[in-house]
Amino acid sequence: MELLIILLILGAPVLFGIVLYNRLVALRQTRKNAFSDIDVQLQQRFDLIPNLVETVKGYASHEQDTLQNVTDARARVSKADTQQERLNAEGALGGALLNLFAVAENYPDLKADANFRQLQAEIADIENKIAAARRFFNNATSEYNTAVEQFPSSIVAKMFGFHQQPFFELDDKLEEAVRTAPEVKF
Repeated sequence: MELLIILLILGAPVLFGIVLYNRLVALRQTRKNAFSDIDVQLQQRFDLIPNLVETVKGYASHEQDTLQNVTDARARVSKADTQQERLNAEGALGGALLNLFAVAENYPDLKADANFRQLQAEIADIENKIAAARRFFNNATSEYNTAVEQFPSSIVAKMFGFHQQPFFELDDKLEEAVRTAPEVKF
């Protein structure tokens, strides 16, 4: 009987530690899955950009700086090595796209082009999906970071190398622009 009590006293903290560890692993996996959701939307936007640039080139060929900025921003996305670099590059790409849409406002023929309108509508839809996926990702990140900081899971987190993770944040200027999806007029 005494042996059983000793085993329970020693086993309870180990079992509790296992439960906390598994919770941290589950939260980390939820965060990774949330980023994968964002990644799918970002890839769709990434794939649409060459078509959009080519369509704009036909109407606004003297807007080379704007077109080059979009192309350069897209290239930085492909070269990003870490998740944070990717998120920063995607933010810059979003800003370049907003500038491209602003330039397009000066070209009535371009705004009337069916291909451009379709691409603009698709990108607006994808931007809305990215915003929703970003909210889910940031929520998953918040839950994970909270678990990493809360006692007693913070002890298990430190023992097994769980660390705070960054949110998917945009700079203030881009944040305001993203809140209003590109306007599609027919």
